[in-house]
Parts: sequence; C-alpha cells; structure tokens
Amino acid sequence: MEDNKVLKYIKNVLVSMPTDWLRLTTHRLDIYNEQLAKTQFLEQFEILVKENNSETSALSELPTAFDYIRLGHPLSSVLEWTIAKLNNLKPENVISFSSRTVPVLAVLRKNLLDHKNTQIVYTGTLPESFDAEVLKGVYNYKFDLKHVEKVEGISEFNGSTIFVSQEDEIGHADLNPNIDFFIKAHPQLGSILLVNGEQNDEYISEIQHVRRRETIAMTPANCFAALQKLTGESSFNNEQRDVEKNKASVLESIRKITGAKTKALVASSGLSMQYAIMMGLVHDALENHKGKGIRFIVPPNCYGGTNDQARRVAACIDNVEVVDLPVDGKHDMVQSIDTVLDKIAKEDAVPYIIAEIPTNPRVEVPDLDKLRDVLRKERKTATGEVAIDPVFILDQTFCPNVQFVSEDSILSSIRTISYVSGSKFPSGGKVTAGYCVVNSKAEALLGKIEKHLILCDNEATDLQMEILAEQLPSMNQRIADAYKNTREYVNFIKDTLPEAKINFVSEELAQQGFTPSVFSLDLPTKGNTDEERESYKRALNQKLIDLMISEIPSESKYCVSYGQLKGCYWTIPATSTQGTTKEADKDYIARVSLSPDMDLELHKKVFVDFVEQI
Repeated sequence: MEDNKVLKYIKNVLVSMPTDWLRLTTHRLDIYNEQLAKTQFLEQFEILVKENNSETSALSELPTAFDYIRLGHPLSSVLEWTIAKLNNLKPENVISFSSRTVPVLAVLRKNLLDHKNTQIVYTGTLPESFDAEVLKGVYNYKFDLKHVEKVEGISEFNGSTIFVSQEDEIGHADLNPNIDFFIKAHPQLGSILLVNGEQNDEYISEIQHVRRRETIAMTPANCFAALQKLTGESSFNNEQRDVEKNKASVLESIRKITGAKTKALVASSGLSMQYAIMMGLVHDALENHKGKGIRFIVPPNCYGGTNDQARRVAACIDNVEVVDLPVDGKHDMVQSIDTVLDKIAKEDAVPYIIAEIPTNPRVEVPDLDKLRDVLRKERKTATGEVAIDPVFILDQTFCPNVQFVSEDSILSSIRTISYVSGSKFPSGGKVTAGYCVVNSKAEALLGKIEKHLILCDNEATDLQMEILAEQLPSMNQRIADAYKNTREYVNFIKDTLPEAKINFVSEELAQQGFTPSVFSLDLPTKGNTDEERESYKRALNQKLIDLMISEIPSESKYCVSYGQLKGCYWTIPATSTQGTTKEADKDYIARVSLSPDMDLELHKKVFVDFVEQI
C-alpha cells in the first residue's frame, strides 16, 4: 500500500473514530480475547483498510486491542500499524511507549538474561533521564555507549545495537542493517521502538511485556497527536495547559486525602509507580545494606501485575528474591507476616512487604493493631544482632481515602509507603496515572523512589495531571456514594440468596473508614465431588455476569475496573487480574464493583430474575 494511500485512510479514521478510543482506560471483556489481543484488532482493522471503510460504526465493532492503556489500545495499535507500513515492517515490529527510556531498558533486560552484548549508539544527546551509572549499578544491565555523528557511522557489532534518536519526526526511520533496535524519542509524545531484522523477532513479546508491567504504551491523546502529525493535519502543538497549576492542585488534593506531610509522586500508571518504588528500595538497600539479601514479600494471589513485576525484578538482580505471603481466606495476614519476618531476620536480609488493604479479591482487612505490633517488633538475626526493620508497601487502591501515612496513623511508627492506581477512584477511570506517598518514618526513601520514576521517564503526563486535578477533589464523596450503593446491594443479595457467600467489609470496619465499593461473591453450588462443585459454581458465576450485561448493557460491563464514575463492573479475578498468578492461588469467584451513579433498583431486579432461574 502506497504511503499516501495509508495516510489518507488514517486521516479519515482520525475524523470518524469512536470517542471511546480517546477516553477509555479499560477494556471491555465482552469483546476481548486475551489470547488474540495482540493480533485480532489489527487483523480486522486491515479488512477495513482494504475496503477503504472508515465509518464510525465499523471502527466501533473492532475487538479490544491489547490490554488497558498499559500494554496498548486502539490508537497505539493504529499508530504502530501506520509507522510499520511507512517503513515496510510488520506491525508487531513497531512498539510505542509513553516513556523515552524504558524501550532501551526493555532490550537491556532481555540481553541481560540472555548474556548478550549491547551497545547503545546515539546522535546528539541521550534522553535527559537516562542514567548509565544507575542502570549498570542497580538494574544490573550491561552495555557500551557510543556517540556517532550520523547513522551511517554505525558499524557491525557482536551483539545488539540500539540506536536512539531524539527528534520531532515521527514516521520514517533510516533502518541501517547494523541497527537492531531503532528508538525515536519524541520530546513531548514518548517514543517509538522499531525492531529491525528477523533475527530480533524473538524480542517483540519480551519488549511488549516490559511495556505491560513497568510502564505504559504511548497515551491515547499522544498517539492521536502523533497520527495527526503523520497525516499532516497539524504541526504538533501541545495544548495550552496550566501544568504548574494542575500539578499543585493534584499534590494538594493528595495531601488532604492521605494526610501525608511528605510530598507525593505521580506516575503514568499504578504499576509504573510500583516499579519506581521497587527499584528505589533496591537502590537504597544496595547503598545502605551492602551485601545483604533483598526480599520482596508478596501475596501469591494478589493482583497479577504486582506478582509478576516483583518476580521480574528478582530475575535480574542476584540478591533479590520474592517470598510468598499468604493473606486471604484461611490465611491471616498478620500471622503470615510474623512468620515471614522471623525467617528473613534469621537470614539478616532486607524485608520489603507489598500488601493490599483491603485484600483483593476477598476484601479483607487485617487487625490493624496486631499488624502494627508485628511490623514494629524487634527481631534478631541468627548471630543475635538486631535485624533490619521492614518497609511496608501498601497498595490501597480499594480504599484510597484511609489515612495510612498521616502523623497519627496506626502505622506511623513503621516505615510505610502507600500507592494507589489512578485509573480507579482518583480519576474515575479517565486516566491510568497512579500516585505514591510515604509517612515521615519512610521519608528518607522518597528521593530514591523519585530518582527511579524519573530515570524510567514514567512520571504522569501533563494531560494525566489535568484530569487528576479535575477528579481528585471529588474522590472521597464518590467513594462514600459508591459504598452506600454497594452496602445496599450486598444486603439485598444476602436477603434474596442467603446461601451465597459474600466477602465484604463489616459495618464496624466501615465505621473505621474502610468503605470499598467492591465485593466478591461465592454463589451456592452443588455436586458430589469438589471438581463438580467447583465447575458448577464457575458456570453459575458466568451465567450471572452474562445476564447482568445482557439485561443492563448501558451500565453493567464485563471489566476488571473499579471506582468508575458510572455503572457496575463484573469480573472473575482468576481470568483477569490474576492472569499471571499460579493456578493454585487463583480465585474463581465473581468480583463486583459499583459506582456512585447507577440504577441500583434495576440491578436488584435482574438479580431476582437470576435467582428464580437457579
């Protein structure tokens, strides 16, 4: 297909594309097939290209691309497809990033694990956030840096050659055969990585996985701007935003909500925030506890991204290990922490605990007095010396209104870091940005966390900050309203189907401020064996979800999200958020999240219909 035909078609797509392509942060699982997510969208998009069909109705029917905004979305897929066509590459060989440094890190990570040499070649300068010393000393990456005046000056190399070019031009690349990975870093939009040569195809899925776990794809707004620039619709002109005012507003809102005396950090997503926390803590341990083992203590059934990311960090750094922390169902978080910390103390290692309160998906809150006591308990090493005290890293996405890091918090005597996924309540589902705060006891760690957030170029974009500035001031009221709906619905289900097992916070916990708007549902089952009972329950879960979506399509969605402005969201964690969790630790239960704005009476009516069918 000729370049001008490609660009003409894309120009038409930009005019008629569904508005959701710009504003949705979560996929609809009713049109999402995880096994085909990386190919299905473009296969059907190319059919429309051949038919020269850019009608809104046709584009709306395309299946969901990739997974959330992190791994990719319709506009990133279209941008990558367009750039691939302009450079005679396969679409999967072009990968967009919001970050300008992480694509380099993605190649370095694979080459570290494959014991392969890497040279990073550049003209002009490297992105300002690129810190070679830290990448070698903390991340354990190995590479040589080489400056050249022109692309032609790049010679053959025994290993991978990454060429980094900082330029405004988006589309065409000079794919010198001596370049394996061509990275175009745009000062405002992010970066585009082009994988050059069949010998490098094996890198593609690994690079995409880095994008999924440690950063995000180029945002929808920036992909849209890049496509406009490519089609000649506009020279790139950053919309006029009062960046400083928005940032000040966001930081002030976070201060009020969390009660933190320290400054907040805001990242492009919850997982990119978590990655900065993890790498910042590794950095601190390498400097202040030289030679000691580093242990990330993680619930095995927690959100799959957390679990996977922790193990990915451990795979790259020799003295980092992941330790399982059973927290849900029959396991007590406090007892598990006590046991694990005793073991790590004996090893004289550095303990970093990552936990969710309330837990996901069982929505459990530990006894906080006992949690405080077990975290601040002095422990001894095998030689009788005082062990290193733990850092408690708290994912409080379910209840971001609870002040865990204020001066008078129950955890004020423990080094505590709290972080929240911004795609949930902070933005009401409008952006993926996440934030982190620490208490005074952990303030010394904040500088290292910020350093790695900047190094990975994972700070929130200006538009993300603008949306957070709009949404954060109303967050606590939305949490209260959504909780009210959830409590009413939970009580209704208990009355209508008393045999169902519901996991939700008690009234007593709600009085203490734990007011989530998510609950999990174990429907009654039957059968002669455990396998039969499990199979029946899973089928019943699915039947309930399907009925809700078909009867209330304007509000009920099959989606993993939470804290949205409108509607009701249904999922089965084992098939969505626990995607990379070990099978034995998965929860095949229904998880339901309600919003402050929904037709609760209609949802009650459909549930009654469901009960009558069983």
